[in-house]
Amino acid sequence: MPQLALLDANALLMPFQFQVHLDAELRRVLGDVEVAVPTPVLAELALLADHDRDARAAQRLAKNYRIMEGHGSADDALLDLAAEHRAVVVTNDQPLLDRLKAAGIPRVFLRSRNHLVAEGL
Repeated sequence: MPQLALLDANALLMPFQFQVHLDAELRRVLGDVEVAVPTPVLAELALLADHDRDARAAQRLAKNYRIMEGHGSADDALLDLAAEHRAVVVTNDQPLLDRLKAAGIPRVFLRSRNHLVAEGL
């Protein structure tokens, strides 16, 4: 059974801001992985996309992944869905990482701007 990984908006931006090969890196740190994007994360990207080329690219990238219905803010949706589905959250957002850690939810984040690391698996 693949590990479910939920992407935050800034995870979808990583390939464009840091030249990170997201799929390859997720497979490297998590093994067999299914990637999903909560709907509030898509909404967040849509707001950014008006004035940010990277966000538009991230929106296109998000279409490659499963879309999951989420509620509330992107952070709340990521926390709730991760808890419900025993998923890993991929983000670089420090306040969100702190909330995930406090909730005992495993997380994947960017280290040294070029590779992903997993914590709490």
